[in-house]
Amino acid sequence: MTQNAAADVRHIMVDGQYRVWTKKVGQGPITLLLLHGGPGCTHEYFECFEQWLSPDEYTFYYYDQLGSYYSDQPDDTSLWNVERFRAEVEQVRAALGLEQFYLFGNSWGGMLGMEYALEYQQHLKGLIVSNMTASIASYIEYLGELRDRMGPDRVATMKRFEAAGDYDNPEYQSLLSELYNQHICRVVPWPEPVQRMFEHLAKPVYNTMQGDNEFVVTGTFKDWNRWADLHRITVPTLLSVGRYDSMNPADIERMGQLMPNARVSICENGSHLSMWDDPEAYFSALKSFLNDVEAGRIPAAVAG
Repeated sequence: MTQNAAADVRHIMVDGQYRVWTKKVGQGPITLLLLHGGPGCTHEYFECFEQWLSPDEYTFYYYDQLGSYYSDQPDDTSLWNVERFRAEVEQVRAALGLEQFYLFGNSWGGMLGMEYALEYQQHLKGLIVSNMTASIASYIEYLGELRDRMGPDRVATMKRFEAAGDYDNPEYQSLLSELYNQHICRVVPWPEPVQRMFEHLAKPVYNTMQGDNEFVVTGTFKDWNRWADLHRITVPTLLSVGRYDSMNPADIERMGQLMPNARVSICENGSHLSMWDDPEAYFSALKSFLNDVEAGRIPAAVAG
C-alpha cells in the first residue's frame, strides 16, 4: 500500500452532479478497477485483496457506486438501473485515466462488468467475472434448487412469510441466515469487513434493483439476460465461481464455452464470497490469469 492513504482517495463527478468515492491501492504495473456487488454494497468486503495482491505488482481501485455508503446517495429510484450504472463505470474509468486495464466485478459487479465489456470493450485488457451467471432467470432457477434442498416444510415456511411480506420475522430470518451461511459466505462468523459491508448496504438501491434479499428477486434487473451476447466479449476473461455458490457452477462453465477467450475457475471450497471462504484457490486463479494475460499466454485454453 502507498504511504498516504488519504491522498489516494478521490471523489469523481458522475452524471454532472453526483460524486462517487474511489481509492487507489498499490503502485504495481497490473491495474484493476473493482466493481462491488449488491447492488448497493460497498468496496469494504474487497479489503482482503490487500492481503493477496502485492502492492509492488498490482494497482487496484476501490470504487463505491452511486447510492452506496461512501458515495452520494440521491433519493431518486429512477437512477437505479443497469444502463445508468454501466455509463457510470465508463465515467469513472475516464476520470481515472485507465486504459488497457482489468475490470473486475463480483456478483452484481460481474453483471455490470459484462455490460461494460459489451459496450466499451476497447478499453479493457481483460475482464474478471466473479460469481455471476449470464441471466437473472438462470440465477433464480438455481436459487430455487438450493432452497429446495432445505426440505419441503422449511421451504413452505419461507414462502409463507414471503407471500405475507413478513421478511423481518425472526423465523424467516433464521432460515435465510442458514442459506446465507451455506451459499453466500461459509466463514462463520462472517469476517468483519463482510459484516461491515452488509451494515452499510444501501437498501434503496438493493431493494429497487434486486428485491428484499438474495433469494427474492423482484427488482428492476429481474429480466436481465446476456446469454445470447456472450460471444461478443472477446477480451481475455476469467470466470470464477464457488462450488457452494448461489450461482450455478454449470452456468459458469457454459459461459466459458460461449466466450471465445474465457477461462473458468471453480473454487471447490468456496461460495458466493469465495475470496473469503476459499481464498487460496480464488487468488491463485486470479493471479495466474493476470500473469498469463500479461505474458501473452491467454487464451492459453478455452474453457470447456
